[in-house]
Amino acid sequence: MEIGRRLRELRESKNLSQGDIEKRSGLLRMYISRVENGHTVPAIETLERFARALEVPLYQLVYEGQEPPALPDLPPPEASLRGVSRKDARIFKRFRTALSRMTDRDRKLLLAMAQRMAQRN
Repeated sequence: MEIGRRLRELRESKNLSQGDIEKRSGLLRMYISRVENGHTVPAIETLERFARALEVPLYQLVYEGQEPPALPDLPPPEASLRGVSRKDARIFKRFRTALSRMTDRDRKLLLAMAQRMAQRN
């Protein structure tokens, strides 16, 4: 599905103009037009702004059904740590939590440091 076509359909179904979306989202009307005409693909953060402006859940921008799509039955994150000692599993869990709070720049720095440390050993 084309995101732009879906955005236009939702906007028109709510009788909103591109100017209305501009006021509600803070996005420029020219940008909204480019998205709706398929000239650019918005980032997820921009899609969130569109969803708020259109007063719809984010999934409705990419999914045509009336109900939210069924979530896949994914194993818990701890399932990937089977066969690992409890101590290591706790460390991995703390590390995963810390990584989720870092910026991309900090993650790259941490990875570069880890690679340098691994080269020394």
